[in-house]
Amino acid sequence: MSPQKNPLRLTVVAAALAAVLSAHAQQVAPVASDAATAPPKAAAPKMQQVEVKGSAETYDARRDDTASKIVVNHEEIVKYGDTNVVDVLKRLPGITVSGASGRGGGEIRMRGLGAGYTQILLNGERAPAGFSLDSLSPDVIERIEVLRAASAEFSTQSIAGTINIILKKAIKNAQRELKLGAGGGRGLVNPNANLQLSDKLGAMSYSLSANAFYQKFNRESPTVEEGFDPAGRQVLLRHSATNERGQFSAVNLAPRLNWTLANGDTVTSQTFVNVNRFSRSAGTDVVTSVGTAPQYPAIASVMSNANEFFRTDLNWVHKFASEAKLDLKIGGLVGGLGNEQRRLGYNQAGALTLDSAIHSKGTDHGGTATGKFSTPMFDGHALSLGWDGGINSRDDARVQVDVPLPGALPANSDERYFARVSRLAAFAQDEWNVTPRWSVYLGARWEGIRTSTSGNSFATADSRTSVWSPLFQTLYKLPGTKADQLRFAVTRTYKAPNTQSLIPRRFSSVNNSSTEPDFQGNPNLKPELALGLDGSFEHYWGEGALLSASASMRRIDGYTRNGLFFDDGRWVSRPVNDGQAHTRGIELEAKFPLKSLFADAAALDLRASASRNWSSVDAVQGPDNRLDAQTPFSATLGVDYKVGALTTGGSFAFKNGGPVRISTTQSSFQSVRRDLEVYGLWKFDPRNQLRVALSNILGQDYVAQNTYADAYGAVHRTSIYPGTVVARATMEMKF
Repeated sequence: MSPQKNPLRLTVVAAALAAVLSAHAQQVAPVASDAATAPPKAAAPKMQQVEVKGSAETYDARRDDTASKIVVNHEEIVKYGDTNVVDVLKRLPGITVSGASGRGGGEIRMRGLGAGYTQILLNGERAPAGFSLDSLSPDVIERIEVLRAASAEFSTQSIAGTINIILKKAIKNAQRELKLGAGGGRGLVNPNANLQLSDKLGAMSYSLSANAFYQKFNRESPTVEEGFDPAGRQVLLRHSATNERGQFSAVNLAPRLNWTLANGDTVTSQTFVNVNRFSRSAGTDVVTSVGTAPQYPAIASVMSNANEFFRTDLNWVHKFASEAKLDLKIGGLVGGLGNEQRRLGYNQAGALTLDSAIHSKGTDHGGTATGKFSTPMFDGHALSLGWDGGINSRDDARVQVDVPLPGALPANSDERYFARVSRLAAFAQDEWNVTPRWSVYLGARWEGIRTSTSGNSFATADSRTSVWSPLFQTLYKLPGTKADQLRFAVTRTYKAPNTQSLIPRRFSSVNNSSTEPDFQGNPNLKPELALGLDGSFEHYWGEGALLSASASMRRIDGYTRNGLFFDDGRWVSRPVNDGQAHTRGIELEAKFPLKSLFADAAALDLRASASRNWSSVDAVQGPDNRLDAQTPFSATLGVDYKVGALTTGGSFAFKNGGPVRISTTQSSFQSVRRDLEVYGLWKFDPRNQLRVALSNILGQDYVAQNTYADAYGAVHRTSIYPGTVVARATMEMKF
């Protein structure tokens, strides 16, 4: 897709603004700064500041960087002894997780918006298809960066924002730590183990993070399906109960090697290996009290899933005498996903009328190359230029064999497809101290993506898109204050369709209906383009003490929704572009130690946040025409207390639900979600400590409903996912 007029206009405006600001800088450079109000580090060139900040204990990336970000350190990440990073993210301000607590597969959302709108990165890059955050242990993570506004260095496929998960990099002398833990609840068993090793050997240093966990579950999910005619009379009532048993195991390995060469250059090898296995058996019985029974009132299924992911990067950094720096990285990845499934369906008489075996296998291969050149310019400027490119390919095969039974309609198939995604991006950015109190970030990024798909059951399809993203962020420290500052950002971001949404291959449901349709991709799908505005006020009044208020808005062109069609006797869902959408939001956050208010107070650290989001889709008539089932309101409240050898605390996360109109005929509903958690950490001595935690203490059920309504009546399908309290204990030992 060629750049449209609006992105081009924004690029021109950004360039003009850069020229005006450059001229202004030359005028103000000779003027002496106000020593009474200027921060001590603000007058230095930006690149020099970055080098100093990296080792300064007082440096706070959230407070001091021009580009807005939140950084969550390793200590905060492992505080509750979680076994996957999804549970960590739900406690962060402005982030929510959809789905039922403790069941895995939750969708990560910023500004209440989910997949595609919120960008999830692993070491600054996207993980391949099939990789699940549920299999990523918090113990292998060094920090999490939450970027509310886009920066040119990362992909701008981040309409809602970016969450960048950085694997462990820090090398400590002779660090050896072993963690052994176990957790469980009703129908849930979850042991885990973690090993951390690191040391320095002259010019070389190394680290190894290894983690393994196992989860066994036994759970049930009741469902109610109701149908009504145009007069409101009930014509359908079905109750079904699904019981599922299974297990999930995963192993993470993250070795890292660092070399410091004689000339000061550094070479780093970072590898990440993830292997996980999942198996599940389920049975569903449907009882029809009113209306016609489904084709298969009883369904049994058994499935197993195997997923492997290997990625390695080699990074070289060279520093020039002029304090310029060249950062080059090449990487490769290999991934595999295999799935075996057998589905059995029985008619009303109890006879077997469906016996279907499905085998699918996919492999991913890819390579990346990135580079960045950074150099300090004239006073206060730090210029960076770079590129980011890669090729990913995926082979996928799906074979379905149905046994020819009496009364059955066999749907044998042998579908294979190949997809190749090529991407290339180039960017430039300038971080600039205009005055001691005013800093500006200007960036521009061009991204081009080409997707080619071919298969034996559909025609070859090619998709080419390219997007210009001019970016502007600024930080202004208010005169006469030491701790108040304003931020503002203008960004151009986008959401690219994923490969699965582009492939015109149909995935069939068992009991096909308007609320359980087939799914088919759309090769003509285009990216969604967004113009964003962000503004915030921040007040700091002591170490670790912060108050902030922010507001944002996005105008999205080419909004994508899942359309519902009746085709050849079956309901089919297919993504389509459908006009504009708009989203707005406000966010409040406070965190502070109680001692910042009362000098003799207890050692309590308090934190709270609240987010309110609004959105509308022009093509869907309101009310409740929210974009992507957006979370309208969320809030978190947390407290930590330390006394002697004991550290304890708790967290409460609230996420509102409610009705959503998806189209003229489709709507959905999600229940409110409340998560209450507590933890305790007891240090026996400097080398041994015990961590215990309780999560989902309220044991709240999660309720989701899908509705289809037209001139002939309405059908409601309501699913209930019971919640359970989970307890965990972890022994942490250094040796």
